[in-house]
Amino acid sequence: MEYVNVTIEKTKKIALIAHDGKKAELLDWACRNKEILQRHHLCGTGTTGSLIQEQTGLPVQIFKSGPFGGDQQIGARIVDGKIDMLIFIWDPLEAQPHDPDIKALLRIATVYDIPVANNLATADFIIHSRFMNEEYVHPIEDQVKKMKNRLVSVLK
Repeated sequence: MEYVNVTIEKTKKIALIAHDGKKAELLDWACRNKEILQRHHLCGTGTTGSLIQEQTGLPVQIFKSGPFGGDQQIGARIVDGKIDMLIFIWDPLEAQPHDPDIKALLRIATVYDIPVANNLATADFIIHSRFMNEEYVHPIEDQVKKMKNRLVSVLK
C-alpha cells in the first residue's frame, strides 16, 4: 500500500453532531469544554450546531439537519480535508431514519483516518490529548493511487 502524509493543523476543524436523545449531553460537554473549543473551528448539523452556538456563544458553522443531508455535507468536507475531527454522540438504542447516511459518515471518517468520538468519554480523551495543542502529521492510504490501481486491474 502507498501512503500520503496528512497534516491536522494546530487549530482543528471539529464537527459536532448528536442525535436527539443525546443533544443535552453534548451541550453540557461543549459548555464544560468551551475554553478548549474556542481555540478551534466548529461546525455542526442543524439543531445540534444551533444549540451549541446559542448555549456556548461560540461560532459554529451550521449545516443541514442530519436527516436532510447534514451528515452527507460533513462527510464531503472530511473528504475535502475541511474537517479534522468528528464528535458524533449517537444514540445506539434509538432507530434512526437516516441510518445509511450515518454509516456512510462514519465510514468516510475511518477511510480518511480522522479522530472520531461516539461517546463523551472518548471526546474527553481526544480534546484533552496533547495533540489538541499541536500540529499532527499522520499517514493515510493514498486513495487516488488506490483507485487508479483498481481501474488498471479492471481494464486488463
